Amino acid sequence: MSATGFLEKLLDGVAVEWKTLGEVTLPTANIRWRDANRTYRYIDLTSVNIETKKISATAEINSSNAPSRAQKLVEKSDVIFATTRPTQQRYCLIGDEYAGEVASTGYCVLRAKKNAVLPQWILHWIASNNFNTYVEENQNGSAYPAISDAKVKEFKLPIPCPENPKKSFEIQAEIVRILDTFTELTAELTAELTARKIQYKHYRDDLLRFEGKNVKWKSLSDIGKFIRGKRFTKADYVENGIHVIHYGEIYTRYGVFADEAFSQVGSDLAETLRFAEPGDVVITDVGETVEDVGKAVAWLGNEKVAIHDHCYAFRHSMNPKFVSYCMQTSSFVAEKAKYIARTKVNTLLINGFSKIAIPVPHPDDPEKSLAEQARIVAILDKFDALTNSLTKGLPHEIELRQKQYEYYREMLLSFPKPEEMEA
Repeated sequence: MSATGFLEKLLDGVAVEWKTLGEVTLPTANIRWRDANRTYRYIDLTSVNIETKKISATAEINSSNAPSRAQKLVEKSDVIFATTRPTQQRYCLIGDEYAGEVASTGYCVLRAKKNAVLPQWILHWIASNNFNTYVEENQNGSAYPAISDAKVKEFKLPIPCPENPKKSFEIQAEIVRILDTFTELTAELTAELTARKIQYKHYRDDLLRFEGKNVKWKSLSDIGKFIRGKRFTKADYVENGIHVIHYGEIYTRYGVFADEAFSQVGSDLAETLRFAEPGDVVITDVGETVEDVGKAVAWLGNEKVAIHDHCYAFRHSMNPKFVSYCMQTSSFVAEKAKYIARTKVNTLLINGFSKIAIPVPHPDDPEKSLAEQARIVAILDKFDALTNSLTKGLPHEIELRQKQYEYYREMLLSFPKPEEMEA
């Protein structure tokens, strides 16, 4: 039976009423810090992992050091949705572990009315294409788009059999059960991938530590030079033109290296642009997190590529992938954090960044040095392919399961709209 046929059979002619999120959720409270007498875990905008829809890390805060945005108290089964850059779809369901903790005002907290809707019903609708389209149409701002809590709560979702809560919950629960089956499988695969990534990072960091080896640590400024890009906007994108790397793509679409660019701008901009040459390492100078700022990608394309003015091309004579791998290590990221200005947008201080040292094996023998760099790159490439490739390994399997979930989600949530029912 198709998903559409299954839905028709499940509904069996029952009424469906479309209600706003505001109608099926309860008011929530903010913390009164002057009365707080314990430590809280703070769920900020980067705490919720976009891929896993789980809380991955929180900071401990109290009344003396709480950030101004640490305001919203959350309870078990609340759905929180990030209203800053909302199309990223950063949301999750609060479990026992974070019940009673504090979330940023950058989240809209949706607390289901127990007699109206299941929390998971809200969760899957928040994930839906309908909701994402609604957000795109109602967000404001270009550099930092956002949507208000009030506007989020105006989104309408269907409530089957509203006059019979027992029947309504049975229908909601059956659809939730099916969709949860897909998300749980994806979660299991993602957990396995996370474990492998941790293993990979440990091995990479150990391999690039070069303890007891013939190696000299040299600053980036001693190895090469930094060339800043020139500004272009997404409004300049065309289907056929000059290949470009936008800074935002480096931490959303690129891995450690790349030989093809995702975007192009008009050829009429050629004289105004700056380019990375094959073998350069392109880095960002802004980002939401420390990991984003200074994120590196080795450019291995056959031709030069234009780079945004929030990017630098690092030109050098080493193996570009070796340099890029070095810039991903835990020690490098920790050192890099010293040279990031934490303002409204985290910004890289390039003069300080250029002082960070990376290992140069066999520094007195360039040929032997490049051979050793290539050997290490070959080892790390195998790990990278397993953890990050979209065509092989776990990421590919996760992508397939996610597409399967999305297909059934859209089919099972395809309730007739009010205008369709009238017709």
